[in-house]
Parts: sequence; structure tokens; C-alpha cells
Amino acid sequence: MTNKPVTYADTGVNRERHYELVKRIGAHTGRTARAGMLSNIGAFGGFFAPDLTKYPDPVLVSGTDGVGTKLKLAFMSGRHDTVGQDLVAMCVNDILCQGAEPLFFLDYIGVAEKNLEMLEQVVKGVADGCLLAGCALIGGETAELPGMYAPGEYDMAGFAVGIVNRDRILTGEKVAAGDKLVGLASSGLHSNGYSLARRVLLSAFSADDRPSSLGGATVMDAMLTPTRIYAKSFLSLYERFDIHGAANITGGGFHENIPRMLPDGVRAVLNWGTWEVPPIFGLIEQHGPVEPHEMESTFNMGLGMVMAVAASDASEVVAAARGAGEQAWVVGEVVEGAMGVEVRR
Repeated sequence: MTNKPVTYADTGVNRERHYELVKRIGAHTGRTARAGMLSNIGAFGGFFAPDLTKYPDPVLVSGTDGVGTKLKLAFMSGRHDTVGQDLVAMCVNDILCQGAEPLFFLDYIGVAEKNLEMLEQVVKGVADGCLLAGCALIGGETAELPGMYAPGEYDMAGFAVGIVNRDRILTGEKVAAGDKLVGLASSGLHSNGYSLARRVLLSAFSADDRPSSLGGATVMDAMLTPTRIYAKSFLSLYERFDIHGAANITGGGFHENIPRMLPDGVRAVLNWGTWEVPPIFGLIEQHGPVEPHEMESTFNMGLGMVMAVAASDASEVVAAARGAGEQAWVVGEVVEGAMGVEVRR
């Protein structure tokens, strides 16, 4: 008796599907071309030649992250065109806090089976995010891993590289008592705290419910709103003003992230009510219920980025941020004391 030869396709890995996906992805990566990008996808590595005339003493800054359990909502809804922007935002907004201009981005997607339409939506979102960040999508990997993921599900990770002159690295060491804190508005939950947000909101509501506070949006709409990318506005502010420190408000909320830009001997005070809190946070707090400190330690509460600036510059920074398309406010100040964050309500 002769056994039938086994092929790779018999295990669930389809090469033809992969080749077709590469063709589809190429159209999206091509949209992100910028100065310095030397090749589109397909080679063993991505090539990028930075313009060092702008950076006589260059330092590369890198960041990597994922999207977390927000992906569960993409699976539930069948909407996969926003989580790619989230992926870029989570990496790029971090390296901005060191003063770096994003140069290029790579992604990794692991999936049970390469559903071409679904993955094209995902990569389109990544390319959209790269366009907003001003960086090139120069490569990545999409791995078909049958048995690792449930059908229709995937995981993803991203990797961003930026550049800054050594004397312009933003470390936070200049932050001092008397500085004002300027906040840039978030677009909502961004990509953090979704294990808690899903538990509360999807217990209190169905995905298609439209609570009046959301202004006509469904719960799913609000939860899938993509993370705001601050690259162009933040870099324009950093070019014009002496920003002393910056914090991307991601997982850990105010209490974990703002201290990352503070030197010893000072603490941050946020004055509640000085910025707009998106209504989705009120729904979580009410229907949990979730205590205020837990909210502040889990979510961005409407502030996607917080910057420390000299008090004399604060009003001009706010005006310039608004001119760049951001909602911005003076939300607090830096005071002497043990490192930490105090929210005054």
C-alpha cells in the first residue's frame, strides 16, 4: 500500500494565497513611500537611507508594541481596517516622546489562515497609520500558523524606527517645578485597558447599542475608534518650542506614564475639568462601576499625550497645537515633591 504524498498545503499553509497577499499588500506599502525609502516589500530586508544633513549627530530611536485585546473587537465586528492604525500609533507615539522623527515601520501578523480580504484590510490600516505618521512601511511578515490561532483570529506586532540629533533627545531632565502641563486630546480609548472596557461595556450594552452620551455612535463604533497619531503636530511643536518632557498616555494611564518624563524631586498635578473627557470613559466608570483612581491608572481619560513646558510658553504651545489640528489645553503643572501624579478633582 502506497501512502499519498503529504504537502505543505495539507497542513493548512497555502503558498498561493501568500503570493496573492504579497501582491495586494504591495499596493498599500507603496502609498507610504517617503524620502529615504529605497525599496518596496519583497526583499529579505527593508532599505532606508535617512537624510543625515538634518541630523549631523544622529541617534536612532526604536519602539515596538501591539494592539492587545482590542483585536477581539475586530474579530467580533468583522472590521479590520482600524487596528492597523492603532498598531502604528502605539509604536510611533512612544518614540515621539524622545523627540524622534519616525522614519520607517515594520509589522508582524500571525494568523491561522490567510484570509486575503481580512489581511488586506489590516495592512491598509497599517499603511494609513504610516501616512499619518510620515513614516514608510518598508517590510513585515505575515505568518500562517494553523493550530496557533482560532479561525478568523490573528495577533499583530509593530516596530518603528525614528531619528533625532543627540543634543535634541527629549529625556525629561529639564522638567522643573513651575512648568505647565499641556495635554493633547485622545480620540477615545486608544488601544489600552480593553480587557476592562470590554468586560464593562459589553456586559452593560450590546455592540450595536447607541447610548445617548455617544452622540449617535454605537458602542462598537466608539470602542474601535483608532488611536490618534501625534507625529506631525508634535514634531512641529518640538521644532518651535522648548518642550521639557513628553508622555504618551498608554497602558497604566496617568499614574504610570507621566512619571516617566519626570526627574527626581518633582511631581505632576492634573486639574480635573480643564480638559474634555470623552463620554466612553463615563460609561465605563458608571457601569463598572470603576473607581476614579482605577480609571486614571488604566485609561488615558481623554489625554493622549501630556507635555511639560515653561509656564511662559504654555498658552502659545496650546494655540500652536490647536493650529496644527489638535485639541489642546493647559491641564496642570509640575510642583516640588515626591515623583508621582496627583489628580485634583
